[in-house]
Amino acid sequence: MAIKFYNTLSKSKEVFKPIENKKVRMYTCGPTVYDYIHIGNLRAYVFSDILRRYLEYSGYNVKKIVNITDVGHLTHEEIESGIDKMEKAAKREDKDVWDIAEFYINAFKKDCEEMNIKEPYKLPRATEHIKEMIKLVEKLIEKKYAYISNGSVYFDVHKFKDYGKLSGNTIEKLEAGRGGRVKHNPDKKSQLDFALWIKNENHIMKWESPWSVGYPGWHLECSAMSMKYLGETIDIHTGGEDNIFPHHESEIAQSEAANGKKFVNCWMHVRHLLIEGEKMSKSLDNFYTLQDLIDKGHSPKTIRYLFLNAHYRKPMNFTMESLGAAKKTLDSLIEFMEKLDEVDGKKNPIVKELIENVKMEFRKAMDDDLNTPIALSAIHNFISKINKLIDEKNMCKRDAKKIKKTMQEFDNVLGVLKIDKINVPKEVKKLLKQRRISRKNKDFKESDEIREKIKKLGWEVQDTEKGQKIIKRI
Repeated sequence: MAIKFYNTLSKSKEVFKPIENKKVRMYTCGPTVYDYIHIGNLRAYVFSDILRRYLEYSGYNVKKIVNITDVGHLTHEEIESGIDKMEKAAKREDKDVWDIAEFYINAFKKDCEEMNIKEPYKLPRATEHIKEMIKLVEKLIEKKYAYISNGSVYFDVHKFKDYGKLSGNTIEKLEAGRGGRVKHNPDKKSQLDFALWIKNENHIMKWESPWSVGYPGWHLECSAMSMKYLGETIDIHTGGEDNIFPHHESEIAQSEAANGKKFVNCWMHVRHLLIEGEKMSKSLDNFYTLQDLIDKGHSPKTIRYLFLNAHYRKPMNFTMESLGAAKKTLDSLIEFMEKLDEVDGKKNPIVKELIENVKMEFRKAMDDDLNTPIALSAIHNFISKINKLIDEKNMCKRDAKKIKKTMQEFDNVLGVLKIDKINVPKEVKKLLKQRRISRKNKDFKESDEIREKIKKLGWEVQDTEKGQKIIKRI
């Protein structure tokens, strides 16, 4: 079967065909490192990771770039004031802007590690690629797609006839809907033109350029870094749906204007994450970072599993109830993996057929635009059938090893089944010891009382053939 992905550019599912056989060049829009990323950002990065992992599962060699925006991310109002998000953060925390960048880059890396997101080929920083950006701007000026005005440089959107082809925000629609919402900039030929280089000698982060002392526009960096590490045309570009316009639209315009080639073959975007049915906002007190959820007792692995339960092209409603349900389901998956180690029955030829079927169903779901909910459904159906065989002692150790290997292959894509090392507190260990003695003495009343004490401390005891098993609960 062929892999099909939904391409935002064509507004349809397309058979995935890389530029180079079995090699994939992939770019993901990374964070602006002025604050901690929120769980909506994390959903987009987990999606990008699942995409990369599935392509690797399918035999592709993936070269993935995730950029770091540590300068130049400005809204129109921020351009007018000359203060970007990095400078705002430096003033907010009374720190040097370079220290701010370093701190939040490390925080981003830590979040990715916690969420079991694989490291990219490169994690380039915008501030380390100013020369490449200046060269790109020079090329655009030379080709008359950009113009210098009062020391700043702007991209002339009217010169690029395909502007709006990704988002549907054509020049005509934008001009009709602009009204008086955007402050007039006399340096621009058209108020729709976007900044490639911003003149500002007073900005904290500034560089010399042929036009002025200043800093690059936000859209410019992704084009420059993508070209440097992946070439002029790439296979896949991912990001959140909020990146479609103006960021990705502008990336296309400047890249294709400079090179005269298609910039990206397949654009893939993740829909918004809602919190309890509402847009995430600090004012609504529903703005969560990964650490916020960890502090509430939730594991990153559970959050990752919850993300897999919604298709990336559908808005996801994140609730504490759904997170609790994800924890229970994930616990049952891990318990199933452990249960396979205890199998001891007779060989059953049907196991091979069940494995072949679930592999086919998993691939069919993932080939269809990474349909993780359907893939998970196939896995759970498979587990139900295997559990029945285990309970009937109708399966041998060799069968169990094959099943475990299959599950581990699936988890090379899903990234949720790794069993965490449990650090049991001394108080809980002491109660477990007392309970073991109570059960040995057949004092089941005391045993149950100790179980309740352990439960109040956030742990659950399960009695198995091999003795007590302790599980951390939310």
